Amino acid sequence: MLDGYFMAEALRLAHKAYDAGEVPVGALVVSGEKVLGKGFNQTELLRDVTAHAEMIAITAASDHLGAKYLTDCTLYVTLEPCVMCAGALYWTQMKRVVIGASDEKRGFTRLGKPILHPKTQLTKGILAAESQELLLKFFRQLRT
Repeated sequence: MLDGYFMAEALRLAHKAYDAGEVPVGALVVSGEKVLGKGFNQTELLRDVTAHAEMIAITAASDHLGAKYLTDCTLYVTLEPCVMCAGALYWTQMKRVVIGASDEKRGFTRLGKPILHPKTQLTKGILAAESQELLLKFFRQLRT
């Protein structure tokens, strides 16, 4: 599978967020082998609490397809989505979600109940260490 390749692309987007002073999260929406949408966190830049990487990638993919449902698509995201983003993923009926690092504090899986659409497949841990290290580096710099 191309999970490692596309997660590496999402990680490159996370580095763009890092360089911009944003929480380093990157996301891609892919259909087959084609990237339909991509995004990185821009909540500070846009002064918008909803400008998460996943939301930006979903909007770009929907615009690209001219459709609100992404039933044949996979989201690659470097950090487990929050509840808001998981809700958006539910409504898109995303076929698959691939996560890098887990988020025990704000990730949707901490709730212990399904939030994604029942047909959505979930894969965790792709390039998790690399994603986690970038996040730790970012938050260490904030504290110094």
